[in-house]
Amino acid sequence: MLSNVRVILVRPRGSGNIGSVARAMKNVGASELAIVGRARTRSFWARAMAVHGREILSAAKSYATIREAIAECRLVVGTTCRSGLYRKHSQTPRQLAPQIVAAAQTGKVALLFGPEDHGLSNKDLEHCQLLLTIPTHADYPSLNVAQAAVICLYELYLASLTDRENAEIKRADAEQIERLFDIMRNSLLKIGFLDSENPEHMLLAFRRIFGRAGLEEKDVRILTGMFRQIEWYAKEGWRVVQDKEQRGVKIR
Repeated sequence: MLSNVRVILVRPRGSGNIGSVARAMKNVGASELAIVGRARTRSFWARAMAVHGREILSAAKSYATIREAIAECRLVVGTTCRSGLYRKHSQTPRQLAPQIVAAAQTGKVALLFGPEDHGLSNKDLEHCQLLLTIPTHADYPSLNVAQAAVICLYELYLASLTDRENAEIKRADAEQIERLFDIMRNSLLKIGFLDSENPEHMLLAFRRIFGRAGLEEKDVRILTGMFRQIEWYAKEGWRVVQDKEQRGVKIR
């Protein structure tokens, strides 16, 4: 099942860390490595640290944006060691591992790690449905990205050894979810539900809700239709509805 886990390094700085992550992936049977931004996957240090994971390193795909890297993934999990309003709902790798492994039974799962110096930004986390934090001592909570990857992958591997009889729902692809949020953003801005200065604040709450529920393709279609209808009503549809109500005509 870990072959369905895509490890995504976002704007990594050290080529040695990329190689170390590839080695950790080899240890647990994960094979799909993706890089967002520029990275030296062919450097001496990357290859030296990868050891027997060099084929994972060689096959790593590069993407310009996170959205492109997660497009066909059914679940997107971001990692963070920082606290804050947008990060307070994070859970430990042990808590989330069963859910991640279950999702990997039916589709791709993305596991995102941020740059070594400051991790994933709030903007990066907008793409994530779940957040993961590794518990560490308060005096020094920051982990090296390769160390963090080892811990997360280890917990996923342990969870994958547990037999699961109940199939996980078939989640919609991340790109479908992103398109849904594009429509949500526009329609909810039109009716004044979102703060135009910071619309992502409320949308992040919706991401957490949908992430916990797990949206299937049919769910996305229903929600997309609903928010398109909201946008239509806010733009000019209310006049049509008002006219039909006055004439006693059925609205739909």
